[in-house]
Amino acid sequence: MTLSTPNLQLSHVDQHGKAHMVDVTEKQQTVRQATAEGYLSLSADSLQQVQNNQVIKGDVFSVARIAGIQGAKNCANLIPLCHPLLLTKIHIDFEIDNENSQIRVLCLCKLTGNTGVEMEALTGVTIAALTLFDMCKALDPSMTIHTVRVLTKQGGKTGPWTRAIT
Repeated sequence: MTLSTPNLQLSHVDQHGKAHMVDVTEKQQTVRQATAEGYLSLSADSLQQVQNNQVIKGDVFSVARIAGIQGAKNCANLIPLCHPLLLTKIHIDFEIDNENSQIRVLCLCKLTGNTGVEMEALTGVTIAALTLFDMCKALDPSMTIHTVRVLTKQGGKTGPWTRAIT
């Protein structure tokens, strides 16, 4: 089977339509960094219990932080065509938004290498948010994880990029 798409060069598909990992051997090694965010919306009562460390399963932020770090480190094991990366920094943080009854999850990933770290940052955010959900599901099974997205990226030939938030 031949992939025939005029004027479109897909990077993870060869000329025969077969999936393959992109060869990044010749790409320049630069410092690369990406930040991502995601949100967990939950009831005001549940958010209050999280803030007061009253969740029966324990300190949800500590557990979610470690899970997010593990998630970022294991991105290549979860997403088939991602390169295994030697991340030199992973930072997971949480911001409480009482007005909207939600928790903002942030992940920063960094390395010196020849491919970007956006997928690792997104995986870190997602796994941390999933862990928050797991730790709080007995309090509020109607929670929602939403708006997972890349905020910034740096490094490589395209240079810095920042999401325009309106």
